[in-house]
Amino acid sequence: MNNRVHQGHFARKRFGQNFLNDQYIIDSIVSAIHPQKGEAMVEIGPGLGALTEPVGDRLDAMTVIELDRDLAARLQTHPFLGPKLTIFQQDAMTFNFAELAEQKGQPLRVFGNLPYNISTPLMFHLFSYTGSIRDMHFMLQKEVVNRLVAGPGSKAYGRLSVMAQYYCNIIPVLEVPPESFTPAPKVESAVVRLVPHTTLPNPVEDIRALSRITTEAFGKRRKTLRNSLGHLFSLDVLNELGIDNTLRAENISVAQYCQLANWLTAHPQPQEN
Repeated sequence: MNNRVHQGHFARKRFGQNFLNDQYIIDSIVSAIHPQKGEAMVEIGPGLGALTEPVGDRLDAMTVIELDRDLAARLQTHPFLGPKLTIFQQDAMTFNFAELAEQKGQPLRVFGNLPYNISTPLMFHLFSYTGSIRDMHFMLQKEVVNRLVAGPGSKAYGRLSVMAQYYCNIIPVLEVPPESFTPAPKVESAVVRLVPHTTLPNPVEDIRALSRITTEAFGKRRKTLRNSLGHLFSLDVLNELGIDNTLRAENISVAQYCQLANWLTAHPQPQEN
């Protein structure tokens, strides 16, 4: 028996498909999500419906976004789920979550077992819609969850940690062993809850400035700030902001990165020719 085939569906490598089939883990995830009737639940990548069925059981209606045409068609004809589902057969990276929240008249509750190959860019896409999202529950590679929750001074702390924590409060929920999936991935997985801040703790004027600074600082993470960000901030400015220029990217807190971003926005750089 080919171990990439599950419930008659052949797992496609290019979609990063691994299907969850451990009932205890499924029940634990559904309890963590705690779906209630009337809420605007949205599942990204429902696959064979391991989470869609138990979540859909508790609801009268839900939305799913599935890129794989065969899986979308399969859900459409599902005996008891089909009628409850609104199915968007498209890439979640191109989906407008704000539009859906407006249609639903309430913030969305998003969840999914995210394909590992797109989990980080997809989260960046979702962060741009945090005003329309109440919470998110995702199954991710454990290493990605470690990066999401990491604080300054740890190896896992990086651009994803800063950007995610800027937008959300992040809570690890449970760890999931590889044997909970078909085919079993070569990595550990974990479920995480992301709750967008109702009031941003460190608001920045222009998110592009924060994005640029974190990209440049962590792109040269072995260098000190005077080397990695020296072209944007003079030593005087770093001193003025109370940021030690001999530190590296991984030693700077989210609040300090936000401070740098706001300074940069208030002091635009002369355009280089």
